[in-house]
Amino acid sequence: MFGLNAKDTRFLLIVVFLTLATPILLQPFPESSSLAQFNAGYPDLMQKFAIFGIFAIGFNILFGLTGYLSFGHAAFLGVGSYTVVWMYKLLSYNILPGLVLSIIISALFALVIGFISLRRSGIYFSILTLAFAQMSYNLAYSVLTPITNGETGLQVYTNDPQVLMGANSPTSPHLFGLVMRESVQVDMGGWLFTFNIGYYFCAIIAILAFYISLRIFRSPFGMMLRAIKTNQTRMNYTGLNSRPYTLAAFVISGMYAGLAGGLLAAMDPLAGAERMQWTASGEVVLMTILGGAGTLMGPVLGAGFIKYCENIFSKINDGILHSWFAFLPDGIENFLVTLVHPFVGKGWHLTLGILFMLVVIFLPGGLVEGFQRISRLFRSKRVKDGPRRKDPEHHPKSAPHVAE
Repeated sequence: MFGLNAKDTRFLLIVVFLTLATPILLQPFPESSSLAQFNAGYPDLMQKFAIFGIFAIGFNILFGLTGYLSFGHAAFLGVGSYTVVWMYKLLSYNILPGLVLSIIISALFALVIGFISLRRSGIYFSILTLAFAQMSYNLAYSVLTPITNGETGLQVYTNDPQVLMGANSPTSPHLFGLVMRESVQVDMGGWLFTFNIGYYFCAIIAILAFYISLRIFRSPFGMMLRAIKTNQTRMNYTGLNSRPYTLAAFVISGMYAGLAGGLLAAMDPLAGAERMQWTASGEVVLMTILGGAGTLMGPVLGAGFIKYCENIFSKINDGILHSWFAFLPDGIENFLVTLVHPFVGKGWHLTLGILFMLVVIFLPGGLVEGFQRISRLFRSKRVKDGPRRKDPEHHPKSAPHVAE
C-alpha cells in the first residue's frame, strides 16, 4: 500500500490516525479541572506541532540520515514566510500560490548555499551554514528593508495590489474560501474540543511530508545517504561521487524548511527577520536530537515536546501555582510556590534544559529510544507471564518409537 511494505503501512496509518485525532487526544482534562492548564488542543499550538514537525522532518533528512549538521536552516524558514506574505500582497489571501512558490524559492536558495557549504564537512560545514543564516538575518533586518520591511516585519496593507482579490474574497489566509482561522467547537460533557481548519490543513501536509520522508528512508537514495553518514571517505574510494547525494539531501531539507515557513505565514499573515535568527536554527537541532536523530518519528516527537513546554509551562504563573496548592496550609503553600516558580513562567527554559539533559544522559537515542525500551519491557514481561511449553521428553505420545 502506497509503495510501502506491510510494517511501514501500519506505521503510516497509525501516524495518520494520531495526527487527525490530535484535537481530541490533546484535551485529556475537562475545562473545569485544575489540570486543564495542561490541555494543548487549541488551534495555535496544534498548528505549531504540525508545522515544526515538518521543519524537523526535513532537517532530519540532512542531519539524522546524512550526518551533516546545519546551523542555518532558519534561513529557509524565513524565506518561505516572506514568499507567502508577498503573494498575499501581490495576489490575494489564497495560500496555495504562496506555498508552492515558497518551496521553489527555498529550493533555489538551498541549492546556492548547499553548493558552497558542502565543499566542507564536519564543523566547517556547520559554521558555513551558520554564517549564511546570519547574513540572511542581517539582510532581512537592516539591508533589504524594501523587501522585508526590516525590524517591523512584512505584513499586508489595504493599499497593496492584491490583483486577484475579489469583492467577496476572505480578508484572511484561506484555501479557496476555507478560512484557516475558522474552527468548530464541540462541547461533550465538560470537554471542549476545537476542530480548526488551519490545523487540519497543516496536518494533511504534515502527513504527506512524513510519507515522503518514509519513502526516502526506504529508498536506494536513502541507503546512499546512510552510507555517506557511516563513512563518506570509504564511499569515495569506491569511485562513487557523494557530492550530488549530499546536495540533493540539503535541497530537500531546505524545501521542507521553506514549506514550514510558508505554513507559519499561512496561519498568521506576518513574516519577520526573527524567524531567521540562529536560535531558530538551534531549536530544530534540539528537536531532532531530543526526539531521536535518524529515526522517522523522533523529530516529530521532539518538535511537539519543545513546543508543548514553550506554550504550556510558560503560561503557568504564581496565581495558577497558588490555586494548585491552596488546600495546604499557607506556609507550605508559599514554600511550594517559591520552589516551583523558577521552573515555570519565564523560567520554562530551565525545565526544558533539565529535561533535555536527562534525555541526553539516560536516553542517547532520544524519546524514541525511551518508547522502544518500554515496548521491549512489556514484550519480555508477556513472554515471562505466558504459558510455559512442556518438555516433549516427558510425554510418551510425542516420544519417537524405538525399534527393539
